[in-house]
Amino acid sequence: MAIIRQDPFRDLLRLAGFDPAYRSESGADLERGERLAMSMWTPAVDIFEDAEGILLKVELPEVEAKDVEIQCEGNTLTLRGERKLERAEQREAYTRVERTYGAFSRSFTLPSTIDLEHITAETRNGVLRVNLPKRAETKPRQIKVQATSADAPVQNKTKQ
Repeated sequence: MAIIRQDPFRDLLRLAGFDPAYRSESGADLERGERLAMSMWTPAVDIFEDAEGILLKVELPEVEAKDVEIQCEGNTLTLRGERKLERAEQREAYTRVERTYGAFSRSFTLPSTIDLEHITAETRNGVLRVNLPKRAETKPRQIKVQATSADAPVQNKTKQ
């Protein structure tokens, strides 16, 4: 059984009678399908949380760091960018284009425990890693329990 990523926009197009993967002999549907696919790209995101903070791992293959914008406003983090189609001037030479291109935008509501001043981001191997550290006062603290021996006498320190 194949695992298929659901794309609600493409499902709507199919219900409307247009299949973006359909190619007519004239190529008119190919161009229309490419334009629609290019305007509906949403990168996949994995979110991990631990005691130190939250890590977003965003799949952005072939997207340069200069083409990505990260903005934090209030408690909302927004990622915007664009994956550009290489050699766009030679489209007639393509026989099949399945990956989506164009602009994307993802927004995430952040919990109040995030330290907004120390958010960092880096790209590596086509993955954007956004580190959202928790504020120091919200991190769990380990409290050491002092044990007294049951055999040790309790000293009474009163002045006489």
